[in-house]
Amino acid sequence: MNANEFPENDLILQDEVYLLVGSALEVLNVLGHGLREKTYERAMIVELKSRSIQVEQQKSFPVFYKGVEIDTFIPDLIAMARIVIDTKTIERITDLEIGQMLNYLKITGLSVGLILNFKRPKLEWRRVVLQTHKKDKNSRPFPSIRGTNPV
Repeated sequence: MNANEFPENDLILQDEVYLLVGSALEVLNVLGHGLREKTYERAMIVELKSRSIQVEQQKSFPVFYKGVEIDTFIPDLIAMARIVIDTKTIERITDLEIGQMLNYLKITGLSVGLILNFKRPKLEWRRVVLQTHKKDKNSRPFPSIRGTNPV
């Protein structure tokens, strides 16, 4: 199975993601790079609200193991009640961050996530889609990843 088997999933919330990336570009242009993750998270809230984009910060989601609630997960931001946003200041976005985002999507029940990396002068971002189509009952969701390459 590959990401091209379900191309319609790549289009999920595409316009909304571009609005969020545009907001992140504005944040980076104003603040510059090299600050703490929390600084960019807070700036994203201000920017999104200034664009009348609904955003929630630190919303709590239960984590279950075999039907038992064992923990809570608190994503950085949820935009438009549909997209998980994870702000980062790391060298580059790797499979580790993409895997984390896939888990975030499973926990929240949402299907689209956006990883924003403010470490460098050029914004690095990845759009992650948790596929909901399954070929058979033993299939696992397959991620689709879109975004810019690091500088």
